[in-house]
Amino acid sequence: MSSHTTSSSKTTNQHETATRIERDSLGEVAVPVSALYGAQTQRAVDNFHISGRGMPPLFIEALALIKQAAARANQDLELLNPKVAEAISQAADKIIAGEHHDQFPVDVYQTGSGTSSNMNMNEVLAHLATEALGEAVHPNDDINLGQSSNDIIPSALHLSVALQLDRQLLPALKMLEKALADKTAEVGQIAKTGRTHLMDAMPVTFAQELGGWQAQISSARERLQQDREELHALALGGTAVGTGINAHPDHAAKTCRYLSEATGLTLKPADNRFMALSSQDPAVSHASSLKRLAVALMKIANDLRWMNSGPLAGLGEIALPALQPGSSIMPGKVNPVIPEAVTMAAAQVMGLEQAITVAGQAGNFQLNVMLPLVGDNLLHMQSLMAHAAEHLAEKAIAGFEVREDVIQHALGRNPILVTALNPIIGYQKAAEIAKKAYAENRPIIEMAEAMTDMDRATLERLLDPAHLVQHRISPMSRG
Repeated sequence: MSSHTTSSSKTTNQHETATRIERDSLGEVAVPVSALYGAQTQRAVDNFHISGRGMPPLFIEALALIKQAAARANQDLELLNPKVAEAISQAADKIIAGEHHDQFPVDVYQTGSGTSSNMNMNEVLAHLATEALGEAVHPNDDINLGQSSNDIIPSALHLSVALQLDRQLLPALKMLEKALADKTAEVGQIAKTGRTHLMDAMPVTFAQELGGWQAQISSARERLQQDREELHALALGGTAVGTGINAHPDHAAKTCRYLSEATGLTLKPADNRFMALSSQDPAVSHASSLKRLAVALMKIANDLRWMNSGPLAGLGEIALPALQPGSSIMPGKVNPVIPEAVTMAAAQVMGLEQAITVAGQAGNFQLNVMLPLVGDNLLHMQSLMAHAAEHLAEKAIAGFEVREDVIQHALGRNPILVTALNPIIGYQKAAEIAKKAYAENRPIIEMAEAMTDMDRATLERLLDPAHLVQHRISPMSRG
């Protein structure tokens, strides 16, 4: 920042890069001339070379939103000059709009409080505000007024996750639910062989099978929506350890009001700021909700893979859209690539959830010290699940075709249909019929006609799959 620059110099890495000298409480640091950040950011860039990835763009946006709202709150409280507050707000608008995101290079795996990311934002906003105002705006005294990394970073974590939940994940799940409902309307009346333990069981309809999937997604979505209340509670106002040192008593409430206006979310200060700083229990809970969704998507994707298997030597009940060649050596092979991709995304989310569980335990005394990991993982998990749901909806469920000929052939020879005769002939006799039908590869109705005194018309009625998929008890009983 120009207010802290003392001289220019040159440093050489692979290419010669012009630098300026910035100072912080530890001394002088060489910073690239083109950088909008200052000494503390540069120290973090120099110190942390772990993942090569900075914090996600939405986290940066959320951090800028908080800084903007805090500046407006401080102006209302007559703690910040209106001209300075306006310059900070305008600078934040640029970050919120996606500008200058290359100026946030601090690695995800940094100091566990996220102090480096907070100071990165403070320094960039101070630089931009100083340029616009023509007078010095200080990163700590002005941008960070009434704040600490210890309440700002967990607040940005909650805000970014809450924003992505509403903007991306929940709409994606609604899209998937609609795709399932549309496919049910198209093929729902078709009866097929049900399966338990991967073995033939009583018949079900596609409406019943897809309805089970839809209920899983709906239930997962409702659980995610329930997480909103905790995510909308922010640690703002706790500052260093939860006591609110150096923050005006009304600062947090005013900041939340401005944030709510800017985002459309109903945000509020956390009821207990000591909990908000020292724990990440809401994040752990949300990660669990995301894992639940991942489990549901993996179940649906694997069912689709099994139903599509073959096309000749597998179940072959459906044909998924052919999206790309499936083999570099076997011509004509087409694989269920979308369900496979979804299962990998689901597996990754399950692993990230475990990392968040471990991170949640890192609330040592008055501060959790794995905040950047939690924020990065949650946003990554949400994004994976949103894209997986969209792909499953658009490129698998919407386009699969039912192979009715294959289904009907298997359904008619399913020996388990004899279960419907249990109330009439008893379990033992029904088992004998099923075993003989399977051994001789004959339709169950033929074997039942041969081994009982029941007439064909009665058997056709009792063994009709359309009858069996209904939740009813046979009107006949053993005499």
